[in-house]
Amino acid sequence: MALRKGSAYSKRYARPYTRVSKKRSKSYIKTVPNSKIVKFKMGDIKGFDNGEYPIQLHVISKENCQIRDNSIEAVRQYLNRFIQIKVGKEFYLEIKIFPHHILRENKMLTGAGADRMQTGMSRAFGKTMGRAALVKVNQTLIIVGLKSKKAEVETRKLIKSVKSRLTCKTSIKMPLSAIKVK
Repeated sequence: MALRKGSAYSKRYARPYTRVSKKRSKSYIKTVPNSKIVKFKMGDIKGFDNGEYPIQLHVISKENCQIRDNSIEAVRQYLNRFIQIKVGKEFYLEIKIFPHHILRENKMLTGAGADRMQTGMSRAFGKTMGRAALVKVNQTLIIVGLKSKKAEVETRKLIKSVKSRLTCKTSIKMPLSAIKVK
């Protein structure tokens, strides 16, 4: 099954659709697809909790949008792999958004003979085909913890190259507590 383009979902207004009824007969959604995100925290988790990473980069959304789980997973894999190559093992990476929103698709058939199989817009609720995270303005998407200025420069380059995989406009900010670096 091929996925639709991300633009089919990303900038649309969406009510958060997460409800699955406990009574199967009342539920429109029979099954909820699994999230494709494997891990949310990577790197030196204990070191970050102990405050060993003075430099923190926060990737923040500048607009409301939906980000699909396969997009979030692609960003996570890219950053995890290339931060390990460029910086080394001394880093912390956390994905702060979770895909709760269930995406639906009303499949339409095309071609000869397709008119007999379709119901058109009657019962057009659609079948579940994926998940997405509903992102609001100024919401933190990703946190990266680092120890040195050199690692910060390399990581900023990697985050800029990742921006094309995210559907919304983003910015990189450092919280005020993390600016006290020697």
